Amino acid sequence: MSTRLSKLFVRTLREDPADAEVTSHRLLVRAGYVRRQAPGVFAWLPLGLRVKAKLEAIIREEMEAIDAQEVHFPALLPREPYEASGRWEKYGDGIFRMKDRKGADYLLAPTHEEVFTLLVKDLYGSYKDLPLSIYQIQDKYRDEARPRAGLLRGREFTMKDAYSFDYTDAGLEASYEAQRSAYERIFRRLGLEYVIVNADSGLMGGARSEEFLHPTSIGEDTFVRTEGGYAANVEAFRTVVPDALPIDGLPAAEVFDSPNTPTIATLVDLANDRHPRADGRAWTAADTLKNVVLALTHLDGTRELVVVGLPGDRDVDLKRVEVAFAPADVDAATDADFERNPALVKGYIGPWSASGPVLGGTDENPSSSGIRFFLDPRVVDGTAWLTGANEDQKHVFGLVAGRDFRADGFIEAAEVRAGDLAPDGSGPIEVARGMEIGHVFQLGRFFAETLGLKVLDENGKLVTVTMGSYGIGVTRILAVIAEANNDDRGLIWPEAVSPFDVHVVATGRDAAVYEAAETVVADLEAAGLDVLYDDRPKVSPGVKFGDAELLGVPRIVILGRGVADGEAELWDRRTGERTPVALAEVAASFAR
Repeated sequence: MSTRLSKLFVRTLREDPADAEVTSHRLLVRAGYVRRQAPGVFAWLPLGLRVKAKLEAIIREEMEAIDAQEVHFPALLPREPYEASGRWEKYGDGIFRMKDRKGADYLLAPTHEEVFTLLVKDLYGSYKDLPLSIYQIQDKYRDEARPRAGLLRGREFTMKDAYSFDYTDAGLEASYEAQRSAYERIFRRLGLEYVIVNADSGLMGGARSEEFLHPTSIGEDTFVRTEGGYAANVEAFRTVVPDALPIDGLPAAEVFDSPNTPTIATLVDLANDRHPRADGRAWTAADTLKNVVLALTHLDGTRELVVVGLPGDRDVDLKRVEVAFAPADVDAATDADFERNPALVKGYIGPWSASGPVLGGTDENPSSSGIRFFLDPRVVDGTAWLTGANEDQKHVFGLVAGRDFRADGFIEAAEVRAGDLAPDGSGPIEVARGMEIGHVFQLGRFFAETLGLKVLDENGKLVTVTMGSYGIGVTRILAVIAEANNDDRGLIWPEAVSPFDVHVVATGRDAAVYEAAETVVADLEAAGLDVLYDDRPKVSPGVKFGDAELLGVPRIVILGRGVADGEAELWDRRTGERTPVALAEVAASFAR
């Protein structure tokens, strides 16, 4: 089967689109695979649909290999299932909501757990019907605040989402492992490097959660790993908590004047200048307790300030904080927040507590601000800190955790660094960037319990079904493949997803060249290859070669002056090699 470039609905561009931030976005638009319609929304052109279809075919093959069956749900869904699960509210501004002409609420589905659950509830009622795995390849919609990077983060995107249904925990474990293994096969077939990391379940919920990340410098996810095999998304990384230290015999805390020291750096400089340590060691940022004020916006719209204390040599990681306080939105406190809470002395904040004593307080008479105070897990009892005194221009030495202050809770808020110890004991971590390309969850019984999915077991007793959820970002993977397979002249698709098997380019104006090209194309078609034939007679060889490089079919056949000698040229875009071959042997060379 062949497609003539003169008839193909495509227009290549020589200039980069103005809004393109990453290579895949730039090349997919320039090569005529997609066209932007709105921020984070793209139209798919014939070339793009060809690649997408090949990618989806690989996914379907691997799903069928584990007996998963395909279904298809609408993207437009009613409010009620999502309200029953609580996610109508939990998604906040992250989804598209709308009303029909009768005033009924609908949404464009960001994910489909609820309706999959209700479908199985409607049709199945016995343990004999299980295990069951069903999936769909469907468009999803999320109202991204900052849609960017082309297909890597859009408002409309295609996902494969699969769901398993079992009535025992052992069954769920088996279904989970089958999906997990299928994902590995899919990514290997696509030639994608991946790392499997422990992950936070977020709004999906559930016990076990793992992400498949493609390591890339443009990745939006930070992950950690060790040589011993540990790997985790930073949101799921758990700090190794030091042992508590003895408190008895520690000197009393001492407040001191600290003018013009609103930052950790200025505080450390002043402490070393005016209050050198008795042990001769210099004060460092790690000796300080930084107290950061954050604003939580809860689902009901209420705004709450919290203070998070962490070692001064660490910054707050907002992604980790968002996980800790989910489903609330988290932002830095504003000047207006400080004005409304004069007890928070900006630049000189010390430990606060809504429930217990703080600096200057006792159990009977707590000096409480009414603002909840959380600590980093490293701040264990018996550790002494240099921190704010909750008075303008004053700090305090030797404030001891567990004696002078305590927290309303501990959260993972601090940035994760290379060299931190992995929680499984496998040693220090390294930190890398990655792009999520797949995610697998053991959802457990939350959705089934919430929506009433039960079956009769072997003893005739009703039991709640346990579920798994497994997602692959189809359009994101397409962009990731484009991001990983290109050079400075254009795309270079892996053969598994290339829009065509071979690109035939006829150059010049000699009729004999085009006659020979027709024969070569027919031979390639007879060999079962899908051919793109550049048959444009009035286009220069330079333009044709430029388009061939940009479009990215990895194997190219060039017919030009060599036709007079009975030869064509094979051009491998992956290696750059060009090899002469007899015209009669072109098709056979692709079978080797």
